[in-house]
Amino acid sequence: MNILVTGAAGFIGAALAHRLLDRGDAVVGVDNLNDYYDVSLKRARLDRLTARAGFRFVRLDLADRAGTAALFANERHDAVVHLAAQAGVRYSLTHPEAYVDANLVAFGNVLEGCRHARVGHLVYASSSSVYGLNAKMPFSEADSVDHPVSLYAATKKANELMAHVYSHLYGLPTTGLRFFTVYGPWGRPDMSAFLFVRAILAGEPIKVFNRGEMLRDFTYVDDIVEGVARVIDRPPAPGDASRLASPATSTAPYRIFNIGNSQPVPLLEYVATIERALGVKAKLDLQPMQPGDVAATAADTSALERAVGFRPSTPLAVGIQRFVDWYRDYYGVPAQRS
Repeated sequence: MNILVTGAAGFIGAALAHRLLDRGDAVVGVDNLNDYYDVSLKRARLDRLTARAGFRFVRLDLADRAGTAALFANERHDAVVHLAAQAGVRYSLTHPEAYVDANLVAFGNVLEGCRHARVGHLVYASSSSVYGLNAKMPFSEADSVDHPVSLYAATKKANELMAHVYSHLYGLPTTGLRFFTVYGPWGRPDMSAFLFVRAILAGEPIKVFNRGEMLRDFTYVDDIVEGVARVIDRPPAPGDASRLASPATSTAPYRIFNIGNSQPVPLLEYVATIERALGVKAKLDLQPMQPGDVAATAADTSALERAVGFRPSTPLAVGIQRFVDWYRDYYGVPAQRS
């Protein structure tokens, strides 16, 4: 297959591109290489991809309507995986305009490109953040998600609604994937695994929000990538009126799936797992709950398992050790002597 992956220099995008190349797909990767975090890390991910046969890179800001239209007009893609977005809950409190441009305008341009190019399947990243104030655990795709608590979450919910319109009006098969707290090698520097490891190794305190009274469904990146790869090959078909009983399905060729580890972990247990992997104790700076955050996330992935025969399962200790090993190697940090 010829597959377009947006956000290809990003954490999940780069990992997915490698997975698709491994199975024999041709991949066009798109990224604008913005400076939300260290661009050198994005370039390092990209260097590994451009060295591989079957991969081609296009630098493009998808909020550029004409540029995005040209991308779709000039070549054929069997499927599009749209991972490019402005990420981060806290950043949305201070830079809302970045989310409007990257998550709404750019997504609209991608939808238009897919529509006119008659792309066979659009798979796009949503987020567990859409569950907002929902208190019922685990979170199910059948739940209402009408009470987001951050602009980031609201843009992801908007993406799901926009995708449904294009599925309904134009028959574009779309699948939205709600990712749950992704971590692993080559991860994002603004996420907890990166922040905690860096601070602990520097002897600095780590900020632990809600004084550690939090629960997260940490999902290893390889599990996310495997789920995405399987979903690409199974575009949704139109359904009958019974599908309207769930917000995750439709009479249109439209589906929503959770991808999470389904084993939520207390935040302080997560910290302890990092401490064991590093062989260093953390200094804790207990902080109140941050605006836009939620106390707990947990994924019901039964719908994904029924649809594609896969359920994420990498144990946290295994995934964290792999991340720590990568971090030490990438930044040249020697292991602690016992």
